[in-house]
Amino acid sequence: MKPFKRVTIPFFVLLVSVQSHAQPMKDHIVADDIPFKKTVLFDKFVSEGVAVGDVNNDGLTDIMAGPFWFEAPNWIRHEIYEPKLYVAEKEWSNSMLNFSLDVNQDGWIDFIRVDFPGKAVYWHENPQGKEGYWKEYMIHETVGNESPGFYDMDGDGRKDILCGDVTNKQMIWLKSPGKKGDTNWTKYTISLPGTPGSENFSHGLGHADVNGDGRKDVVIREGWWEAPSDVTQAAWFWHPSNLGEPCSHMYTVDFTQDGNLDVFSASAHERGIWWYENEGDGSNQKFTRHLITDEMSETHAVAFSDINGDGKKDFVTGKRYYAHMRQGTGALEPAYLYWFEYVPGKEPKWIAHEIDDDSGVGLNVVAEDINKDGLTDVVIANKKGIFVFEQGK
Repeated sequence: MKPFKRVTIPFFVLLVSVQSHAQPMKDHIVADDIPFKKTVLFDKFVSEGVAVGDVNNDGLTDIMAGPFWFEAPNWIRHEIYEPKLYVAEKEWSNSMLNFSLDVNQDGWIDFIRVDFPGKAVYWHENPQGKEGYWKEYMIHETVGNESPGFYDMDGDGRKDILCGDVTNKQMIWLKSPGKKGDTNWTKYTISLPGTPGSENFSHGLGHADVNGDGRKDVVIREGWWEAPSDVTQAAWFWHPSNLGEPCSHMYTVDFTQDGNLDVFSASAHERGIWWYENEGDGSNQKFTRHLITDEMSETHAVAFSDINGDGKKDFVTGKRYYAHMRQGTGALEPAYLYWFEYVPGKEPKWIAHEIDDDSGVGLNVVAEDINKDGLTDVVIANKKGIFVFEQGK
């Protein structure tokens, strides 16, 4: 396969046929691209996770990544825990994914940090403006799957953690504390022991409705667990399916507008971004793979968000720099960051727009309006550093 090269035209159209695995088409088109202002918050490797939230309760959205939080609007750097600089070509950090939540409901946003795959997940308590490092608490001792998710699993309005339990090789979810002052996370099992998707280095995980019953299921590349009416019950019903190669975040969207929810995935360590056409009847899904592009390598984080404000869900992804050190596919290629504009229809297409060619993604990417100007921004952290891309008009 050819490496992902910078093209001389500003962007290219990727046409996807619902009848065949069409290759990307680099047609020259005329359109106005969306500008992004790039700010380098930190230029060393400390984290591959990133999160946002109002840390100091001043009404502005701050950025958190590994040992640091950056105070908006001038991005003043503060420490959450003692920083350590890692060597991109030789090491992984202790901060692979980050999330934000007021865990103990004291009115202050706390910081959640997922360590290296198979290790623990922690939360760091916001000191409410006091000096010193944030107090650290363990949530769960082993977290499996390289794309653990932060989702509202039970519809109570608070985010929970979806991941694998490495010890028992089970898919689980960890319910966030529900009462003020409570700091206990409750574990619920989704799968039987020894099931796929739950090991240290399993790739591919999503929380999305697959069968159209209005309940969000748990999907991995080997299939999906059907959500029961009571999501706290154990052993959800398992539907084996072939949803492709090792990937990162997975989503469902009715791309063809035929009433069936299709599945989206992107390669974690090789090349390929795909959608899987759902040709089932709502209970016994059959999926046909369609290639969006195979030009970008190691797309280890994806966020679905409306970038251009047209009401449709686009997606943001990029190359994870040195995902497998120098041995990975395309390891030495530029660290591109792109947003893909979704154009729905019976033959859906995506228009690829370059945001940057020297940043990429880490293990999770934030795509939301952080400066409250009504435009979607992008925040990432990886082995190249920590970056914010504020959308312009």
